[in-house]
Parts: sequence; structure tokens; C-alpha cells
Amino acid sequence: MSFPGLSPRSTTSYDWSASDLGSPSTWPLALRLSADVLFNAPSPSLLVWGPASRVFYNEAYAALAGAGQAQVPGGDVPSLWPAPLAAARDALAQARAGEPAVALAQMLGVGEAQPYDLAFTPLRQEDGSVGGVLCTLVPVAAAPLFDLPQDAAGLRILVVEDNLDSQYLVCEMLRAFGHEADGVAHPDDALAHLARQHYDLLFSDVSLPGMSGVDLARQALQDAPALRVIFASGYGDTMLRHLDFPYLSLQKPYELDQLQDALATVEQQLRPRA
Repeated sequence: MSFPGLSPRSTTSYDWSASDLGSPSTWPLALRLSADVLFNAPSPSLLVWGPASRVFYNEAYAALAGAGQAQVPGGDVPSLWPAPLAAARDALAQARAGEPAVALAQMLGVGEAQPYDLAFTPLRQEDGSVGGVLCTLVPVAAAPLFDLPQDAAGLRILVVEDNLDSQYLVCEMLRAFGHEADGVAHPDDALAHLARQHYDLLFSDVSLPGMSGVDLARQALQDAPALRVIFASGYGDTMLRHLDFPYLSLQKPYELDQLQDALATVEQQLRPRA
């Protein structure tokens, strides 16, 4: 099985009826978002979730691990941990305790093993507790995963989100879609980034410390009128009424396809057909 290039994947891309996980619509929001990131990640990755230690993986990992993987990429923890988790138990335990961890140069793969750096990221739920851990495998001295032609290059996006876990997930989703994404938590940091380099899109939460996302966007557009704006809000569109500049908005919690549709609209605006 090979990784399907830039084709988007989500929890709904798979038939979960063979497992006892139930419909993805019943999963915790943090798990659903984390799984969407996992399935779209170009690097081989695994996700361990919950007290039952359910293990999910993406197609890139299935290709690396070889035959014998279940059709549905998730289920109860097997009798033996998958090799990346077994090779770095201390790093996994550290991430489950809430601290990011790495394990360098682990030899993994079917046949001739190759060295991989393992990055373990704790995934927090809405109440702040650690719900699971994302394990990403990065080939040591890896070449770029995708050799994109110039006209297929993605957007350069600045994500402004003061919830660091949400910021991480959004950036990972955007990168999985082939875009470049930087994340900051404070409007002042966002303005500093915008002053230093060009961005195609400002993806901002509406409610931010010190300055609203609306005021941030208005100030950013004074210096970069071509900048496109997407707002994300959990409080409806009350603060977005009667704005004097164009924007798109997503209501939290939004679905993967809603995010993709918004990004496609921005790309169409910036790269209109001849």
C-alpha cells in the first residue's frame, strides 16, 4: 500500500464497521481532529489514544511496516506494540505524561531497516488532559517527500491561535494539504511575522489576547492589501458583521472538508484561471 500523494483523507475515508470504535461522529473532537491530521500526514505516523491504548496509523506507516496491517487503521492495542512505539517506550511515556519527546536514529522498516527520528507529541482534550500521543517518523537526512512543480506550490499561511494544541493541529493539517504554515499565539507575534515575510493567508481565531482577530486582520491588511483572511470562531459571527474587508469564516468545531473548501476558495482567488 502506498501513500496516495496529496489526496485528502479523513476519518470518513475508512469503514469502521469492522471495529468497535463506532462512527467517527461519536468520537471526541480532539480524537477526530488528531486522526484527520494523522491520515493526511505525508510522514509515517501513529496515534495512541485513550486508556485502552487504541493505535491508529496512516497509509505511509502501513507502507513502511509492510503486509499484515488491518484494513481499518485503528483498533485495540496489539499484543506487541508497533515497532516505533516499542523502540521508544520512555519517550512515549513522557509524551503521555504531557511532555513532548524525541527518540533519535531508531532503525525501522521492512527488509533493510533505515534510521528514523521519532517525535512524540501529546494531544490534549478540551479539558486540558492528555488524550493521546502522536508519533511521527522522520527519515534521518530525509529528502523532500513531495517534488511539487512550481505552479502546484501551496499557500503560505500564518495561523494565529492562542490554544497551542489547536494551533499545532491546524498547522499540521495545513502542511498535510501541501501548504506552508507558521503558528503564533499572540497578535503582536503575528504582526512581527507579517512584517518580516510574505504570507498569502492569515488564518486567525477571532478571540485573541490583547487584540481581536478582526483588529489584527484590519491592521495586517493596511500593509498587505492582497492578504486573504479566514477567521475561526466558536462564538458565531457576531464580531464579523459589517466588516469593511473580504473574509471567509469557519465555525468551531469545523470539519475537514469545510477547511479544504475555504482553502480552495482562497487559492482560486489568488490564482485565477487565465
